[in-house]
Amino acid sequence: MNSQSRITPTIWFWILAILGLLWNLMGVYAYLIDAYEKDVSMAAYTEAQKEIFINQPTWLTAAYAIAVFGGALGCIALLIRKKWATPLFLISLIAVIARTSYYFFMTNSTEVFDIVPGTILPIAVIIIGALLYIFSKIATERRWIT
Repeated sequence: MNSQSRITPTIWFWILAILGLLWNLMGVYAYLIDAYEKDVSMAAYTEAQKEIFINQPTWLTAAYAIAVFGGALGCIALLIRKKWATPLFLISLIAVIARTSYYFFMTNSTEVFDIVPGTILPIAVIIIGALLYIFSKIATERRWIT
């Protein structure tokens, strides 16, 4: 067998790749709603919450797009068993960390939002992004993706 040949992945590979894709597609959907239906997404926010989003810098919107589209493309790369999933997940993770850091350290979002949307969800997004990155590295090492 050639050392570069792929090995058939376990069922868990496929389950995690599909769950990761679904997770990231939810992020893509949220981004598209925020980008193109801002009045709909902001309707449920308080004035203090709206203020955070109205005053956010343009680079933060770009980081949001890079995070969600990078994660979704990374999952698609996993499903078609391509190792370029790993750099896509890394880029996505960096964008997620940049975006979350802005909200945690440059705004009062942890005070303005409830605990779940203000703290728990952003931390969960970072953790899931890191796990997808690690998973893609493991998949490469095990030659599930090449």
